[in-house]
Amino acid sequence: MKFDAAVFDLDGTISKSGEGIVKSAKYAIEQLGFPMPSQEALESFVGPPLHDSFVNVCGMSDDMAIRAREIYRQRHNTIGWKEASIYTGVHELLRSLKTCGVHVALASSKPRDLCIKTLEYFGILPFFDAVCAPDEKHLRDPKAAFIRNALPENYTNACMIGDRKFDMQGACEAGVYPIGVSYGYGSREELLSSGAKTVCESVEALRHELLGDVPKQRGVFITFEGSDGCGKSTQLRLLKKYLESCGLETVATREPGGCPISERIREVLLDVKSMGMTDECEALLFAAARSQHVHDTIEPALRDGKVVLCDRFVDSSIAYQGAGRGLGDWVKQINERAVGTCVPDLTLIFDLDPAEALRRRYNATQADRIELAKEELQTMVYNAFKGMIESGDQRFNRIDAGGSIEQIELRVRQTVNRKLSFIPEGENQ
Repeated sequence: MKFDAAVFDLDGTISKSGEGIVKSAKYAIEQLGFPMPSQEALESFVGPPLHDSFVNVCGMSDDMAIRAREIYRQRHNTIGWKEASIYTGVHELLRSLKTCGVHVALASSKPRDLCIKTLEYFGILPFFDAVCAPDEKHLRDPKAAFIRNALPENYTNACMIGDRKFDMQGACEAGVYPIGVSYGYGSREELLSSGAKTVCESVEALRHELLGDVPKQRGVFITFEGSDGCGKSTQLRLLKKYLESCGLETVATREPGGCPISERIREVLLDVKSMGMTDECEALLFAAARSQHVHDTIEPALRDGKVVLCDRFVDSSIAYQGAGRGLGDWVKQINERAVGTCVPDLTLIFDLDPAEALRRRYNATQADRIELAKEELQTMVYNAFKGMIESGDQRFNRIDAGGSIEQIELRVRQTVNRKLSFIPEGENQ
C-alpha cells in the first residue's frame, strides 16, 4: 500500500453537505440583520471554521461571529446536518481501506459530536479508527492539530485528503502527504496553490491514488420477504433512497420480474386469467423467471460492487409453493439450479399478523391471482417465514412490521447498516 494511514476531511470530501451549511449560514445572517452575501460567498462557508467565515465574509466582529455561530447551530444541528449525502463510492473506498489494513481517520473543523452523529447516520462510523474534531474548548485550534491527533502512534506514510486550502495547509504543517479532491467545494487551482501534491477529480481517481489496482469488493445482496401486505415494498423504496444518500450504488428489483423476460413470466403468473394453473407449473415458472433475473440483473450488479435490493426471492417460493402449496423440498431443488451460487447476504423478513397483512393488502390495490388465494394459504406462508426466523440461520433477520412507517424504516436501517459496515474477522477490525 502507498499509505498506511489516511486522514479525511468531512465536508466536500466524504459528504456533500453544502446545502445544509449554506442554508444554516443564511439563517444566522438573516437573524442578525446583516447584508446577505452572494451565493458564491455563501458557498465559501463550506470547509473553514464558522467563526472565520462570519468574520471574513460578513465583516462581523468576534463577539458577533460567536453569536452567529450559535444561531447557525440552532438550525444546522436540528435540520441542516441531514441536508447532506455521502459522495458515491466513498463507502466502498472506506471499507476497502479498512480491509487492506489502512488506519482511517477523520480530521474536521466541525464539532466532534456532530461529526460522529453524521458518520453514524450514514452508516460509516465503524470504518474510522479516530475522529478528531473540536470540542467547545478547541473551536479555534488549527487544522494541523486535528490531523496530528488523528494519526496512529506508528505509521510509515500518511496522507490527508481534503477539498479546501485549509486541509492542504494543515497537511503540510502536520508533515503528511496532501491530497486534494476537486469534486468537493474547492478548485484545483486553490488546492495546488495551497500545497496539494496530487489532485483527484473524482472518488474513483481518489480510490486509485489510495488503493492502486486493488479490486472493488463484491456488492451486497439484500432480499425483502414476508406475507402479502406486510409493508416490505414500501420499506425497500425508502431503504434505496437512504443507501443512495450514503454513497452506495443501489439497484432495486423484484420477483417475479426484474428483467424483460422475467417480467413477461410475471404477467402470466399473476394474471387472474391464469386461475387454472397447477401448483407445479406455478413453482416452475417462478424458478424460470428467477434464473433469468439472476443472470440478467442481480449477478451483473453484484460484480459491479452495487447493493441489490430484491422484493422477494427464493424464500418466497419456499414459503408459498413449498409450504403453502404443499410442494415441499422439491421447490428448493428446482431453485438450487435456478440461482446457482447467488444466495442473499441478508434477508429481511417483515413479521406482521397475516390477518392484518391481508387487510392492508386489500385496502391498497386490486389483489392478484396469488393474493386471492384462501386465507389458509396465507397462514401457512406466515408460519413458513416464522420458521426461517427461528431456524438460527444468521442470514434471516426479523423486522417488526408493526407501528408507523418511520419506526419500521429505522429498524430496517439499523439492521442493514450492521451488515454493510461489518468487517469480517481477519480484515483488520
